[in-house]
Amino acid sequence: MNKVYLASPYSIGNQEENVKRQIDVANKLMDMGWVPYVPLLSHYQNLICPRPYQDWIDFDCQWLRVCDCVLRLDGESKGADQEVEMAIAIGMPVYYSIDELNGLEKGI
Repeated sequence: MNKVYLASPYSIGNQEENVKRQIDVANKLMDMGWVPYVPLLSHYQNLICPRPYQDWIDFDCQWLRVCDCVLRLDGESKGADQEVEMAIAIGMPVYYSIDELNGLEKGI
């Protein structure tokens, strides 16, 4: 199974809806045999144990590096755009739809 990092909007729009969207996509990817990393789940940890914003950025960057690819969901997001830039810089493939990702037949 291949690890997919989900990059999508968080702070623009409704944060809860943005988190739910990542969870829904992750669930779909799991059904398809992928292993998604859902960085927006930190939303709930941060509610209970707040940490500085940079801590979450650094944390997510470490997880991004161990994934096989990035799935960039649509929507304006400076943070998600930076995650895509990081992936490209380390030679990691970036995909922009589940269909595009699934077309790989899990053959990363």
